[in-house]
Amino acid sequence: MLIRSMHAVLSSKSEALSGAPAGSEHPEHIFCFQVNCYYHGEVKGHATSDVSLSTCAGLRGLITLEDKMFVLEPAGEPTNASLHRIYRAEHLNLSQGSCGHDFNISHLFMGDTDNIPEPFRNRHRRHAQSTTKYVELIIVADNREFQKQGKDVEKVKQRLAEIANYVDKFYRALNIRVALVGMEVWSDSDKCAVTQDPFTTLHEFLDWRKLKLLPQRPHDNAQLISGVYFQGTTIGMAPIMSMCTAEQSGGIVMDHSDNPLGAAVTLAHELGHNFGMNHDTPERGCSCWVTADRGGCIMTPSTGYPFPTVFSSCSKKDLASSLEKGVGMCLFNLPEIKVLYGGQKCGNGYLEEGEECDCGELEECMNPCCNATMCTLKGDAVCAHGQCCENCQLKPAGTPCRDSSNSCDLPEFCTGANPHCPANVYLHDGHACHNVDGYCYNGICQTHEQQCVTLWGQGAKPAPGICFQRVNSAGDPYGNCGKDSKGSFAKCEERDAKCGKIQCQGGANRPVIGTNAVSIETNIPLKEGGRILCRGTHVYLGDDMPDPGLVLTGTKCGDSMLCLNRQCQNVSIFSVHDCAEKCNGRGVCNNNKNCHCEAHWSPPFCDKAGFGGSLDSGPVRLAGTFKQVPLIQVMSAEQRSVAVGVLVAFLCLVGVGLIIYIKRKTLVGLIFANNKSTIEKLRSVGLNRPASPGHSHLVCRNSPPQPSTAKPHSTGIYKVHDITFQSLPPTKSPNSDHQHKTCISLNVFIVLYILISRN
Repeated sequence: MLIRSMHAVLSSKSEALSGAPAGSEHPEHIFCFQVNCYYHGEVKGHATSDVSLSTCAGLRGLITLEDKMFVLEPAGEPTNASLHRIYRAEHLNLSQGSCGHDFNISHLFMGDTDNIPEPFRNRHRRHAQSTTKYVELIIVADNREFQKQGKDVEKVKQRLAEIANYVDKFYRALNIRVALVGMEVWSDSDKCAVTQDPFTTLHEFLDWRKLKLLPQRPHDNAQLISGVYFQGTTIGMAPIMSMCTAEQSGGIVMDHSDNPLGAAVTLAHELGHNFGMNHDTPERGCSCWVTADRGGCIMTPSTGYPFPTVFSSCSKKDLASSLEKGVGMCLFNLPEIKVLYGGQKCGNGYLEEGEECDCGELEECMNPCCNATMCTLKGDAVCAHGQCCENCQLKPAGTPCRDSSNSCDLPEFCTGANPHCPANVYLHDGHACHNVDGYCYNGICQTHEQQCVTLWGQGAKPAPGICFQRVNSAGDPYGNCGKDSKGSFAKCEERDAKCGKIQCQGGANRPVIGTNAVSIETNIPLKEGGRILCRGTHVYLGDDMPDPGLVLTGTKCGDSMLCLNRQCQNVSIFSVHDCAEKCNGRGVCNNNKNCHCEAHWSPPFCDKAGFGGSLDSGPVRLAGTFKQVPLIQVMSAEQRSVAVGVLVAFLCLVGVGLIIYIKRKTLVGLIFANNKSTIEKLRSVGLNRPASPGHSHLVCRNSPPQPSTAKPHSTGIYKVHDITFQSLPPTKSPNSDHQHKTCISLNVFIVLYILISRN
C-alpha cells in the first residue's frame, strides 16, 4: 500500500517538557522533539482513500479505504521489529464512554445573524469556511499518563504526537489545521490537582493553564491527556464556545484505549466543544455520511467502537455560526514555522526557511506560481500563497483581506509587502460594542438579551433586575453564581446578581435549547401590588458540568461594568480608556493595545495624515487613493476651533469692509453734494438739541463730539471711532429718510462685525 502524498504536521516551535516539580516556573528538562515522522496522505489509485500515519517507532496509523477502516500498528514482537499487524477498526480495544456534556442542545449560545448590527450586516462576511484556520495546540500529559507509558518520556512524547496527528487529520476536512506547538510531560508530579472528578480536574487544569502555562508559552488551546479514570462514563470534558479565551480554551481527555486513536477521537470531540459544536442528537436532524454501525460522526454524545473520524452537518453549521459570532479570533495567523522536525523538506506543504513556496508534492501541486520540485517561484512570480497574493503578484496595500465578522471585530488589509493577511485583531476588551448595548470581550459582544433569545427564542428579553437579585441570592441549582472551591452552589452578592443565572421574560413556552432543559419560573410580589415573572432554565448535566444557563463572561452588568469570574467588575480593569487616549479621538484601541485609526489618519497614534488602520491590520485605504488632507484636518481639536474662528472673523471683516466702502461713498456723496442746504442741515444736528416728543431716529455720531465746522469739499473721509445711539427730532431735509437708513445699515453691519470678531 503506497502513500502518494504526506505532510508533516508539527510546528518547529514544538517542545516536550518534562521533570518540573509542581509549581515550578521552569522545567528541569526540555526535550526537543525533532523527528519528522507524522504524515497524512492517501492510497495510490484510490482518490477517496485517507491515510494518517506515523513512522516514528514502526508503522502506526489509520487507513480508510472505500467504506472500510483499518488500523496499522507494530505487532509488539521485540525479536522482529518489522512485524506489524493490520485489522478492522471495529476490533480495536476501545473502552466505550461519553463526553461530560450529557445534554442535548440545538444552538446553545449561537448568535442569530439577523441580530448583528446593521452597519456590519451590510459589510461582507469573513469567508470563515474558505480561510484556513490554525490551532496552535499544546498537549499536556499528567503524571498518571507518564506512569501508564512505563515512565518513558520518549514514549509519552511519541504518543502525544500521534494523537495530534490524528486530530489534525480530522479537522483538515473543516479547513482547520491543528499544529502541535508544544508538549509537556509531568514526569515528577502533577502541576495541578488531577482527580477522578472531571469537573474539578477541568477547572484546576484551566486555572493552571491561564496562570502558568499561557504567560510562558503563548498558544491557542491546551488539552490534558490523563491516565486517571474519571468517575462514571465521562472520558472527556471541555467548555463550549471557549476557543482562544485565556480562561477556558482547553479541555481534559482520559486516555482510555491502548491505541492513541481512541484518545485522539475524544480530544477532537472536546476541541469541537471549544469551537462551539454541540452533540449530534436525533432531534437535531444531523446528516452524517458515516452510519452509526461504522462509528458515526465525531460529535456523537458517546464513543464506542468503531470510532468516528468525520464531522456531521450539524457540527459544520455550529462551527460556521461560532466563527461568524467571533469565536476563534486567534486562529487566522500562521504558526511560526522555520524548519520542521527532522530537517526541512520541499513538498511537505509548509513554507520553511530558504523556500520561496511549497505547494506539496509534484503530483498534487495545483499552484501556477510555484515550482513544486524546487520550492521556488516561477518566472516573474512574486508570491504563490496567501490572501494577499493574486495571479502570482502582491495585492496593493489597503486591499481588504479579512472583513470584520461582528460588532467587536476589526477588518484586516493587505500591506503590499506580504502575501499573507495580517493576524486577526479585534476591539480591546472592555470597549463598547458598535451599535450594541454591551462591551467587547475576547472579540465577542455578549448581552443578556442575546442569551435570552438563545435560551427562549425570539421575543425573549432580560427580566428586571429584581429577578436576578432575588433568584440568584438563593445559592441553589436554580439561582447561583456558579460553584465555589468545594463544589457547592455559590450565592450571588447583590452587585454580582446579573452575573449568575440568566433571568428572562417572554419567548417560547419552554426553553428552545434542548430536551434536557426545563423552565424554572419564579413569581416575585411587588410592594405596590402585582407580580413579576422571572424565567430561568436548568439543564440536567449532573454535578460534573458547567451550567449553560449562567450569564456568559463579558456580558454587560451595569454602566461601565461587565461579568468576569462571576463578578460584576468595572471595565477599567482592562485599561481600555487609558489605551484609547493615545488614539487622539481618531481611532479605537485593538486587542494588542495599538490604535486602529480612521481612514485618513496614520498609526500608531492617529495624529498625522495617513492611510488609516493599525500597525497590526495594515492600511485601510489603497495607497493610490491618497489625497492631501487639508491642514485644518491635521490640527488638533483646539487648533481647529481657533483656526475656524479666525477664518470666520476674517471673512466677516472683508465683507463688512466692502459694505463700509460702498456705504461710505454714498454717505460722502450725500454730505459733500453741491446742495448747500443739505450740508447745512447735516451740520445743524447737535448733541444737546431737545428731542421732539413722539419722534426718535438713529444717527451715526463721532465720539468724542467735535465742534461743527465746515470742511472743504475735498476732505470728505470720516473715521468712525465709536457707535452711539441718540434720540433726535426729525429734520426737514428731503434726503433725511435715505440718510437715516444709511446710518442704520452701517451701524448694524459694524455691530455684527464686532460681535463676530469677539466670538
